[in-house]
Amino acid sequence: MNPEFKIKRFDELSLPELYQVLQLRSEVFVVEQNCVYQDIDGKDEEALHLLGIYEGAIVAYCRLFAAGDYFDNASVGRVVISSGYRDRKWGHDMKHEAIKAIETFFGTKSITISAQLYLKKFYESHGFLPYGEQYLEDGIPHIRMERGFI
Repeated sequence: MNPEFKIKRFDELSLPELYQVLQLRSEVFVVEQNCVYQDIDGKDEEALHLLGIYEGAIVAYCRLFAAGDYFDNASVGRVVISSGYRDRKWGHDMKHEAIKAIETFFGTKSITISAQLYLKKFYESHGFLPYGEQYLEDGIPHIRMERGFI
């Protein structure tokens, strides 16, 4: 059984949902990846939030931005799957849902992301191509990737 995916604006998130999202992001990005960075960056209010809910818990998450809100193009960020569920390949389901949501809500197929370098092949499997050289973001190697450009 796969998670149920829901898309919500910031003001539609319940307090328990917001708490679970922040807990999941902290669990993976701060603790697991040992990266001290400012997760609460003031951009959550602008984003659409894609929640992957399984057995009542948020186990997958990302935020979606319209063109101009983060990059010049629409974008996906804070992509995260709880460590206990990564073996189920739900990242592929979530990426598919994120792409579909950007096309539906923002009316574009052009997407730019800042991908952690170790996930390059994962994003390539979803049609993203590297753009430019790798760089450090919060001490972690990243690469800009783009999808949907002709």
